[in-house]
Amino acid sequence: MIIKNNTRNLLVTLPFLLIFPFVQKQWLNLYLFNINDISFYSILYYLSGTICPSMVCLNSLKNYSYYNFNRGKVYNKNTIKGKGLLFLVSINLIFLSYLISDYLYINFDLICKLFLEGINLPKQDIIQFSLTIFLISILLIFKKSRLLFKKLILVNFIFISFNLWYLQINNINVDEHFNIYRYFGSNNLNLINVFILIGIEISYFTWSFLSYKTNLSDWIVLKPKKGDITPLLNMIIFYFFIIIYYSLLT
Repeated sequence: MIIKNNTRNLLVTLPFLLIFPFVQKQWLNLYLFNINDISFYSILYYLSGTICPSMVCLNSLKNYSYYNFNRGKVYNKNTIKGKGLLFLVSINLIFLSYLISDYLYINFDLICKLFLEGINLPKQDIIQFSLTIFLISILLIFKKSRLLFKKLILVNFIFISFNLWYLQINNINVDEHFNIYRYFGSNNLNLINVFILIGIEISYFTWSFLSYKTNLSDWIVLKPKKGDITPLLNMIIFYFFIIIYYSLLT
């Protein structure tokens, strides 16, 4: 049922994501004819930058935040425990905490550089950054705070997307003064924003699986079954379409 429902959603989403960038470009061309005046097409073009980020956030909140996994009988062959589990928990928790901390910093840095001229966000030294990661790691252990972080990340994605849209509309170049410049492996900043979110989504899914119910207190995790991987596959397909959208929009 999950696969069927997701397929229906994708069949609706795919044509939209393939066609909408070309519609936006037409609105942009019409807007450029009257660039000095506020017109109907300029308003459409401005507002169009909010549609895809809003779609991403709503879909992620609905489908990629509250996970349920199958719990079968425990056998030695189908479990992860001991040092192997410790390694997975430590690596995933540190990586997720690092991405969350850095992603939030990128947003605050953009806001300060764009709208709060004269206010420079101080860079965190290694000790401060390590303490931040440690604090986030502790909070991620608890389900309520983990869900709160997920919602915070989605809000952060919205703000960064709006800021990048503002940069694009006003032809503002990103240089080394922006923290996001460190990820300048692509000229498409929207793709960088999406790739960071994808990294957080996958790590969040993994952490949700490892910490599901009494896994950590029992210190034993059942190896994932096919049904457990289905949400991850759905997520990859959805974000693949989002990447296509932003690639066409450039």
